[in-house]
Amino acid sequence: MLPKLGRIALVLAAGAVLLAEAGHAQAARYYRQYYTAWSYYPTTRYYYRTYYYYPTPVATTYSYHYVIYYPSQPRYVYYYNPVSQVYWGRFEFGEDGKPKGYSFLAQKDRKKKLADIPESAFPPPAAMPAIPESSDGEKMVPPPADLPKY
Repeated sequence: MLPKLGRIALVLAAGAVLLAEAGHAQAARYYRQYYTAWSYYPTTRYYYRTYYYYPTPVATTYSYHYVIYYPSQPRYVYYYNPVSQVYWGRFEFGEDGKPKGYSFLAQKDRKKKLADIPESAFPPPAAMPAIPESSDGEKMVPPPADLPKY
């Protein structure tokens, strides 16, 4: 049996480990925004991932948009809002696979079908826009550069 001081130290150490684990669980639970892994949609031959986000720092339910990758357009991933059912922008990668920036479509240029958006509607790539529906100015994180290998 441990002396009393040894038992106290053991209890304190166990408590510290539990607090640290609770802190990690809390941090892992609260990501303001994140992307899922790629999935393939065979009927239309594109890849997609989901971009999840909290519209506000105190939100408790994630909202989401889709990020769509067409192998026929290997430098771009397109953002699609499933609620309004429109494409609202795209992120561009350079020939070397490095991020170039985001092209945020004007409201009038957002369409349900990508084919209905002329190339001229996409402005030059720039900084990421604010998180959708947010009012605090927090910017979206860029998509990971792990484009699908098809």
